[in-house]
Amino acid sequence: MNALKFYIQTFGCQMNENDSRLLHNLLLSSGYQAADDIEEADIIIVNTCCVRHTAENRALGFIGSLKHIKETKPETVIVVCGCMTQQNGEAEWLMKRARHVSVIIGTFAASRLPQYIAAYRANGKPVIDVAENYDNENLSNLPALAGGPDLHYGFKAQVNIIYGCNNFCSYCIVPYVRGRERSRSPQEIEEELRFLCSRGVKEVQLLGQNVNSYGKDLAEKTDFAALLRRLNGVDSLRRLRFMTSHPRDFGDDLIETIAGLDKVCHQFHLPVQSGSDRILRLMNRGYDSGYYLDLLAKIRRVFPDAVITSDLLLGFPGETEEDFQQTLDFIKEARFDAAYTFIYSRRSGTPAAEMPQQIEDGVKKERLQRLMDVQNPISLRLNQKAVGEKQEVLVEGRSKNNPAYLSGRNYGNKIIVFPAASDATVQAGDMAWVQVTGAQTWNLSGELCR
Repeated sequence: MNALKFYIQTFGCQMNENDSRLLHNLLLSSGYQAADDIEEADIIIVNTCCVRHTAENRALGFIGSLKHIKETKPETVIVVCGCMTQQNGEAEWLMKRARHVSVIIGTFAASRLPQYIAAYRANGKPVIDVAENYDNENLSNLPALAGGPDLHYGFKAQVNIIYGCNNFCSYCIVPYVRGRERSRSPQEIEEELRFLCSRGVKEVQLLGQNVNSYGKDLAEKTDFAALLRRLNGVDSLRRLRFMTSHPRDFGDDLIETIAGLDKVCHQFHLPVQSGSDRILRLMNRGYDSGYYLDLLAKIRRVFPDAVITSDLLLGFPGETEEDFQQTLDFIKEARFDAAYTFIYSRRSGTPAAEMPQQIEDGVKKERLQRLMDVQNPISLRLNQKAVGEKQEVLVEGRSKNNPAYLSGRNYGNKIIVFPAASDATVQAGDMAWVQVTGAQTWNLSGELCR
């Protein structure tokens, strides 16, 4: 009998992407095969996100579109998992309105997916498990194979070091759907990195809702700086990145540690969310704009080559024009290499959802455009400073826009596009030196160094 085939569709952040990789490997180890496309799949898994309304709507739309597949192939097992299903009452709501769904599991039950698929196939009864059970085996214990549905090359990988979040920012649903902070042991993380690197992985990105909180819940005394020192010693590893850092917890000891490590990239993603101190207090962020700017100054003093990116949340309840103008002024002073901008999305169950003075969508969109008009020229000017430099690039493959060109990322994680060598001596997965010849807002262009 041929093995059943599965297909995973992922919505959301890097955490969701990595969860999908681990689910992919779990199913492979359970005897299933990966399908090349959704039409040939016997099992369809939708890994959902609920951090923002748009991501949730996209997931719901996709789930609805699967109804015709279930009608055509009634034996198809349709699984919905991830953050959206962990929300209070969401699983029951979904089961009533999407009766073609077979299995619904939350973020605490993902490791039980194979047994729930088998149970549904045996009796045809829908399965729901969204219990917040901290005793469950979690995804970190699943096979750490390189590759997977969202890692297109076997030379880059993501590794979770901590699950959950304790910060309770007033706008954020994450603590409610991923639970409290749980750190993996440093031994387990190092073992996974060594395994990945032995399979050809050159660059690893450490993941967590707040990597700076790593180790606080462990019995053994350790922290994020100690973990970086440990992982920097993995011989075959070339680059080590991490995200996300909470600015409040990014201390001087971490800066000093990174300064002494040769594999940790000087790329720092530090979500600020707003440049208004009043709004930051309402968000429960635990710092003000002055603290944040002082942190940037410390980082740039130690790392003149630092690439610093941030998240900005626009249209938070009660955000006035004065608050927004303070954010624009802040951006000009902070000089981010890139800022990922988001419109505030009302999330049921969070304190911000009940706050007065919710901002109209039209105002949010107008502010988003004005913010981009300020940030984009800053990104372009910083990229232009790289013209003429020679930079080491991890080649990711052919450019999507022009197959005659290769695309890769430099030490600061910026994309560089350059003509492929006529003799194909440089390929995906190689480290190559490229001279930067041009700059755009979102990427660089260059030529291979001979």
